[in-house]
Amino acid sequence: MAKHEKFQFANIEALRAKIDELACDIPLSEDISALRAPVRVGSKTAPNRVAVLPMEGCDWTEAGSLTELAQRRYLRFAAGGAGLLWWEACAIVPEGRANPLHMMLTAENAEVLAELLEKSNHTAIEQTGHKPINILQLTHAGRYSRPEGHKMTPIIPQHDPLLDTRVGIDENYPVVTDGYLDSLPEHYVKAALLAEKCGFDGVDIKACHRYLMSELLASHNRSGKYGGSFENRTRLLLEVVRAVKKAVSGDFILAIRLNIYDAHPYPYGFGVTAEDGSMEYDKSEPVRLVKLLAEEGIQLICTSAGSPYYTNPYIPRPFDVGILGTPVPPEHPLEGAARLFALTQDIQQAVGEHIPVVGSGYSWLREFAPHAGAANIAAGTCSFMGLGRQSFAYPDAPRDILQGGMDPQKVCIACSKCTQIMRDHGRTGCVIRDKGVYAPLFKESREDAVQREKGE
Repeated sequence: MAKHEKFQFANIEALRAKIDELACDIPLSEDISALRAPVRVGSKTAPNRVAVLPMEGCDWTEAGSLTELAQRRYLRFAAGGAGLLWWEACAIVPEGRANPLHMMLTAENAEVLAELLEKSNHTAIEQTGHKPINILQLTHAGRYSRPEGHKMTPIIPQHDPLLDTRVGIDENYPVVTDGYLDSLPEHYVKAALLAEKCGFDGVDIKACHRYLMSELLASHNRSGKYGGSFENRTRLLLEVVRAVKKAVSGDFILAIRLNIYDAHPYPYGFGVTAEDGSMEYDKSEPVRLVKLLAEEGIQLICTSAGSPYYTNPYIPRPFDVGILGTPVPPEHPLEGAARLFALTQDIQQAVGEHIPVVGSGYSWLREFAPHAGAANIAAGTCSFMGLGRQSFAYPDAPRDILQGGMDPQKVCIACSKCTQIMRDHGRTGCVIRDKGVYAPLFKESREDAVQREKGE
């Protein structure tokens, strides 16, 4: 691992020199035309290969319905011109919400969400001449559930000595029952049917970042039918996929955002070598799983790794500056980006070109992200370039990319302030590039968090 450094590249030659110095496998292409090519996803076609990744705004109503702030965000994304718009995590049950302002799709608000989607598509066509493929992410927050107030109410599939204290529980806290897990497929089905009725093109069964479905994949120490063996740990995810596929129409896309590597010690991590305490990446189970998912009908995969809540939040999101209290990462951000690209390559090669895979890890590269994305797509190591934090900061980045390149004055600077707002239980967005809206919200949530810490 090399010493952590902040972004400091004035041109692509300087970036390429640093990549070579670190011996990172990050190809860069001067020709970014690969990003303009359409790509087939199930029975539908995305007009280009730039994707907006699912970014939670924590800005819905207490009932999970639409607010002006959430609508503003999605209309900005739509106007940006991405070929794939992956909508944020939508809780399938009230107790599975990660915050009190978490999106939920219900019978009561479905019409409102359908109107937003219609308006979003209209905006996209009006501004760019095409509409994106719209995927809605379905989730259960699991150990990170906080549906009311500021106190966590974790729903855990297993005890984890490294994570339990972070959510305020001890070894006596109850583990979720098999009976509760048995009840979840019908909730995923209900949400998927509502999503299809609203006009979404598909849903994502979220299994990343150590939320419930993700942590189940690593529940080596859990007893019963959902823990221990690979077959048991993957049981619920596969059952949900089967149930949703059976319920929806044949044209409805089934997708998954999946942690390929938890970067969390065995026996508490997925995608790691099966030796006590090991955090070494082992692709055997992730590759085995995605092949099973493909057999069950998954048509689109988005890769990720790690957890923003563990001691190594730089794994899923290479950054210049972390949230308050985060130590300086023990690696260069380019090494982190290269890792994410390699994980995506493993999955794209495992499922073949007929199942598009969305890559992550591009935002830290700023205006040079398109050069890495185009190179990876041309090499067949992914099918889409995904932009997460970059989409908060620069919602019209896809349009600028497709027209020639990104504006360095508009890019995400990887300062982690959008993440800090979430940790402070506020409504999140880009404090730097959208400061008129989010700088006051950042200040408000930071002050509130300080008062809570003081017990006031």
